[in-house]
Amino acid sequence: MSTSHYVLDPLTVTPVDRSVTKLLYVSVTRYSPEWHSILHTHPCAEMFFVTGGSGFLSLTDKTVPIGSNDVIIVNPSTEHTEISSEDKPLEYIVMGVDGLEAISGDDGGDGYSIIHFQTDGDQILFYLRRLLKEIENKLPGYSTICQDLLEVVLLLLMRRSQFTVTFVPSVHKSSKECAIVRRYIENHFKESLTLDDLAAVAHVSKYYLVHVFSREYGTSPINYLLSCRIQESLYLLAETRMSLSQIAGMLGFSSPSYFSQSFRRIQGMSPMAYRSQCRESNKA
Repeated sequence: MSTSHYVLDPLTVTPVDRSVTKLLYVSVTRYSPEWHSILHTHPCAEMFFVTGGSGFLSLTDKTVPIGSNDVIIVNPSTEHTEISSEDKPLEYIVMGVDGLEAISGDDGGDGYSIIHFQTDGDQILFYLRRLLKEIENKLPGYSTICQDLLEVVLLLLMRRSQFTVTFVPSVHKSSKECAIVRRYIENHFKESLTLDDLAAVAHVSKYYLVHVFSREYGTSPINYLLSCRIQESLYLLAETRMSLSQIAGMLGFSSPSYFSQSFRRIQGMSPMAYRSQCRESNKA
C-alpha cells in the first residue's frame, strides 16, 4: 500500500483579508440593443470575468479593449462603463466586492486593472459558475459558500506575479453609501420605495445596507423612510383639510390603516388625535 500524507501549516497566513473583503452582489450580463453605456461609479470594486464576445472598458480619459477570459477590476469611485462590439456581443459575470482595490495587472491604469488569461481562465470560470449556482439556489449557508468562493477566486488571481491588490476597511465607504441612501430617502420619501430599491441606489445588498445604515444612524433605512413620511404628515394634518386616505396616498403608504399604525407608533397618538390637538392649540 502506498500513502501520501500532507499536513497543513496552521501558521500559514492567507493573503486575502476575509474580515475586510465582502461579496455584495453578482450578476450575469449579455449585450442587447437596449444596452445604454453611460459612465457611472460604484462605492465598491467591481470584478468582471468576460465569458464571451468583445468590447471595451470605457473610462473618463481612455477606452481599453477587453475580450473573452479577461478579468477586469474597477476600483471604487472610478467612472467607467462597458461598450460591446456589435458583431461579437459582450458577455460577462460581474461581482461587487467591498474592501478590495486592485493595484496592478497585465494591463492597468488609474482606477482599474486587467488580467488576460490565455489557457487557465477556465479554472476561475469554474468557481464563478459554482458561486452563481449557490446564489440561484439559496440553500442554507449559501452566503458563506459564496464568500469562500470569492476568496478562492482572489487567491488564484493573486498567484499571478503581475497581479496585486490591497484590502481596505470599508468604514469610510459604508458611511458614503449610507449618506447616498439617506439623501435619496429625503428626496423621494413620497414615492413607493422598498428596501430593494434603496439597496439598488447604493449598489449594495439589502442585508448589508440594513447593517451599515443602522450602525451609522441608529435606525433602519425603512424606519428612516417612515420617519420622513410621518414628519411630512404632521404638516399636512395641521395645515390642510386633506383626509387620512389622501395623506396616506400622497406619502407613499400602502393604506390609510398602515399610515395610522405607523403614525401612532412614532408619535404616540393617532393622526386624528394629533389634528384635533393642533386645532385646539390654534383656537387658544
